Amino acid sequence: MNENADRRNILCRLAFSRRILYKKNHNMATVRAKKNLGQHFLNDKTIAQRIVDSLQANNVSKVLEIGPGMGVLTEYLLKKSSFETYAVEIDRESVDYLNVHFPELKERIISADFLHMRLDQLFTEPFAIIGNFPYNISSQIFFKVLEHRDQIPEVVGMLQKEVAERLATGPGSKAYGILSVLLQAFYNIEYLFTVNEDVFSPPPKVKSGVIRITRNQTEHLNCDEKLFKSVVKMAFNQRRKTMRNSLGSMIHNDELKANPIFDKRPEQMGVAEFEMITRLIGEQE
Repeated sequence: MNENADRRNILCRLAFSRRILYKKNHNMATVRAKKNLGQHFLNDKTIAQRIVDSLQANNVSKVLEIGPGMGVLTEYLLKKSSFETYAVEIDRESVDYLNVHFPELKERIISADFLHMRLDQLFTEPFAIIGNFPYNISSQIFFKVLEHRDQIPEVVGMLQKEVAERLATGPGSKAYGILSVLLQAFYNIEYLFTVNEDVFSPPPKVKSGVIRITRNQTEHLNCDEKLFKSVVKMAFNQRRKTMRNSLGSMIHNDELKANPIFDKRPEQMGVAEFEMITRLIGEQE
């Protein structure tokens, strides 16, 4: 009797172990969205295909997807024969899911934090970027793109609608800000379309927007780039003030202070005008 009970226990444990292994390695029907990673999984395949089709990928042989999650964009990227798809994912559960469901991608899934990656070591040639970017790091992603602008000719990204509009808008808008100017100095930016909240799991509290940025012809600014960044940041940190007041600590010359260009507020100024002010400040005696 004890022998039969032991046998039943062993069989039960084996069955349980098989169910666990099956669930982990073969089924993996879903990935739990993690709030701390800002995960909102897109579940509309029509929109996914539209995002992927927005990527022009001219003159690149590699595309890096940031935060693929459960691969809703990955599925359509892998159908493109003109480039090779790579994916970077910080979430270990998502990496496991991708390895199971997209075995053809297995050697090109990078388990890492994009913000801390050495992109120049990963790719030695230009590459494009695409992704459903987590809301909480979307701006940081674009700052990193700027650092590698000579290596990244194109980005197609879905992000919070308000941020997407801010990046794409020009002077004269209240949405126009620091990252608008810095990105527009080196990229052409297009707002492509809006995505509603109900096509995500879990649904975010706000709408999303899809943008495409493509590298323009500017190789170097007509001013000191480090000073340019400081001027832009200082101006928008006090955006209600005129440039004369917001940049007061940078202007030491009374004649320069009287220049009419300093009567403007930062949201009234394009990239060329910020370059001009930066040159004037840099050249003052």
